[in-house]
Amino acid sequence: MMPYLRRLFSQELSPAAQGDFLGCLQQAPSVLATGFPGAPALESLSWLHNLAPCFPLRGDQIQVIHEPKHFYETLVQRIGQAKRRIVLASLYLGTGQLENAMVQTLRHSLEQQSALRLNVLLDFTRGTRGTLNSKTMLLPLVRDFASQVQLSLYHTPDLRGMTKRLAPPRWNELLGLQHMKVYLFDDAVIISGANLSNDYFTNRQDRYILIEDKPLADFYAQFIERVQEFSLAVAPDASEGLHRNWRILPYEGTKEQFIQLARKRISDLVQETFQRQARTKEQNPQADTWIFPLLEMGQIGIHHDSVVTKRLLSNCLSGSRLKLATGYFNLTQEYMDTLTHKCLAQCSILMAHPNANGFQGAKGPAGGIPAAYTLIAKSFYESLVRRKQNHRVNFFEYEKPGWTYHAKGLWYYLPEAILPNLTLIGSSNFGERSVNRDLETQVCLVTANKDLSQRLQAEADRLYDLSQTAEREIVQRPVPRWVQAVVRIFRNFF
Repeated sequence: MMPYLRRLFSQELSPAAQGDFLGCLQQAPSVLATGFPGAPALESLSWLHNLAPCFPLRGDQIQVIHEPKHFYETLVQRIGQAKRRIVLASLYLGTGQLENAMVQTLRHSLEQQSALRLNVLLDFTRGTRGTLNSKTMLLPLVRDFASQVQLSLYHTPDLRGMTKRLAPPRWNELLGLQHMKVYLFDDAVIISGANLSNDYFTNRQDRYILIEDKPLADFYAQFIERVQEFSLAVAPDASEGLHRNWRILPYEGTKEQFIQLARKRISDLVQETFQRQARTKEQNPQADTWIFPLLEMGQIGIHHDSVVTKRLLSNCLSGSRLKLATGYFNLTQEYMDTLTHKCLAQCSILMAHPNANGFQGAKGPAGGIPAAYTLIAKSFYESLVRRKQNHRVNFFEYEKPGWTYHAKGLWYYLPEAILPNLTLIGSSNFGERSVNRDLETQVCLVTANKDLSQRLQAEADRLYDLSQTAEREIVQRPVPRWVQAVVRIFRNFF
């Protein structure tokens, strides 16, 4: 058993064939948008219009949430107020008291609003782990409101055959997960990196942004519905089967055919949205903020968010500043090379101190994960020193007693700007898993609204104020030899 697993996880899974995802956005050049009306200072970012659908809106349509408690309160409040639709996409739903209270609020809303529809998308392996799990938490809603509730569990096409039969729980999660965090209520959507569980509602710091915009909410509702099509549908009898619009199980049949069909469903939606939004870009003359949704679904050959992120890093202007945060420091080699050789910005990288890492103190091999992230950060820092770029890239570690750290994203400041002009926020940790194994989404938010920029600055300050410079600690912190050996094999899986 273990020799088999060792062979499996020491090999690179064959990557899904990539379609020309970005090329499909540019098939109608006559509708491509350029520039940010009324905001000439943002001209250097106008290339974003050619790489993602753009949703123009006003800064006062956006709320920046700071605390886990406020995040939970907002979720429950919005569930209670929803009239037409609730969409919840997350890695998993926890099983504690706060999660139970949320499920009861969902039940009450479904009882009160017969027209209300609830769509839930979770990961199959994580959502069915253990006897009490995400699926069992939600199954009563599926049974009692069969016409109103759709519960879907995304199953990676990489988990099949002997691997599916032999890989034990937790290990089977290494191959790929549904990692997106999208929480939608009527015409409002929360984009976050936080899951739906007790620690994310109490003492696990993340980022959360609430956007009130019907076109953007419509896009994300349709997007999650399409992912649900090629996910497993949970029936009232607890069985898992095909969605009514799908014919191929992700773990049976031809993997390549499943990937091709799934990729086409997502690509078609993004292309349609891109062209529609480009045609309607002049319909919001009061816009001072622009949202670009970014997707990353390496399992089915879609690399979108990573392409935009890399270009953003490499296009940073001389004199600009960049703050990059990740809950788990395992940047892809491509990102590290771009930061080292092509990025002209002054960079501040924020990560979890080992004491704030969610794996600190875990049993078994997982307990070595914090040391593994230290080792990767040390290697990157020493590479910067060798290339004489360490003066431009600084490292910080977040630590708050009794809390863990899971915030990720990016804040970009144009030359001479005091406040951020752009932020990335969502589920991506900018690591190997985010690019190649998991389903991810984040939004790129560009703004000329001073009030919103001030609120984004306050968000970054709250995180960095609880951090310390970390270069010396990263270099001097001991890393067990077994961790050093394992990182070489497993780096692409965590």
